[in-house]
Amino acid sequence: MPIIDILVNCPSIQIADTISAALIEQRLVACSNRYAPVQSAYFWKGKVEQEEEHPLLLKTRLELAQPVEDAIRALHPYEVPPIIRINVDGANQDYVDWVHAVTRSP
Repeated sequence: MPIIDILVNCPSIQIADTISAALIEQRLVACSNRYAPVQSAYFWKGKVEQEEEHPLLLKTRLELAQPVEDAIRALHPYEVPPIIRINVDGANQDYVDWVHAVTRSP
């Protein structure tokens, strides 16, 4: 019963909270953490950009990774949203059981 975390940076608190609420309501993720803003620098369309972003960490079942990514893409305003899947190894079993209990079956 593997679980994963999915990290995505968002351009605003509102976007991060919208994505979080939608995915929790759809039972695609068990929970989320919105972290303090970070300053991001990246190369985009021929030049270096710098923007404040809001990291959002989503916790779900491994089998729901693609539906979660699809939902993020539908809600995220970036042309190329940064969606990073992180394997979770060694999580306590009661937490893993809870993630599976509150998310829908694929």
